[in-house]
Amino acid sequence: MTVDPFTPDYDAPFGARDERPGLLVVADDAWGDEAVALARAAGLRLLDIVSLADAPLRLDIQVGCDIVMLFCPRPDPTLDHLIVQLETVAIQNGMAIILLAGIETLDLAYACVRNPRTQLLCNPDQTDVAAALLAAAKHESAGQKLHEITREGESTRLQQLSEEVGRLARTIEAMTQRPRGVAAPSFDLGPRIADRASDYIGMPAIAPIGSEVASPDAPPISATQVRDLLRARRIRADFLPGDLFADPAWDMLLDLLAARLEHERVSVSSLCIAAAVPPTTALRWIRTLTDKGLVERQADPHDGRRIFIALANEAAEALTRWFGASRRLLTA
Repeated sequence: MTVDPFTPDYDAPFGARDERPGLLVVADDAWGDEAVALARAAGLRLLDIVSLADAPLRLDIQVGCDIVMLFCPRPDPTLDHLIVQLETVAIQNGMAIILLAGIETLDLAYACVRNPRTQLLCNPDQTDVAAALLAAAKHESAGQKLHEITREGESTRLQQLSEEVGRLARTIEAMTQRPRGVAAPSFDLGPRIADRASDYIGMPAIAPIGSEVASPDAPPISATQVRDLLRARRIRADFLPGDLFADPAWDMLLDLLAARLEHERVSVSSLCIAAAVPPTTALRWIRTLTDKGLVERQADPHDGRRIFIALANEAAEALTRWFGASRRLLTA
């Protein structure tokens, strides 16, 4: 689909300069109507909708682009190269990126992300996409206005604008982090990365997860005990509404602890499944846990397109102590 740049905007005077941030959409599916509607709702100027095959050349020649949205729900042989190119161009030019991945492409997309302004969504609904576009658009508009005000030296207006940007940021953050339509968690914990058929070979040169010497004060704990706790949390949905108990951060920490005790490595997609919430919500919690230092990214030395998530040592020790303390309370 080619967007006509000369389509009249009847809300703007003839010949007026369009100051809206430019949006380039990369998608193979027929996504034209949705992209136009979302761009208009977010106050963006839709530059074009190009296919994945045409995107590399377009990125090399595109000018005036502030936001790129890549729709990649299914694996593609060129997807890793495209995301790396997109991330490189974005970092060099200060662009915002929105990656709309599927569960099959989530691990690859997560491993390729380097730009701090990239938003990664997995199987998002239209509300999630609109929120991501709004967040990117507000950032671009705020940056332009801040530059103009600084140039004019109007300190009072700068302070007012700064407060307004902060208010908008808090509103957008609250909107994007609120769980929507959380499905009732199932009893099945979902497939682990070790259960998936692949040609992946183990990593004998790397120390197994959880091989560190345990603290002498830490009570013994097994992976079976941790998974029993996770299953007990799941079956609550058989008796009460499951969305009352959505706690993805805790579920992910428990799943990572069990994997550590089993000397397994956990992929991003596997951890999202264990969280029992929509993948985009799980991704936000993974980022929060990473920022707080509770979990760590670990690159796969045999496959640069894969990133594992593991508990930080301090978090593992804290969880082990919690199990000991809770056990004493339950058996008292």
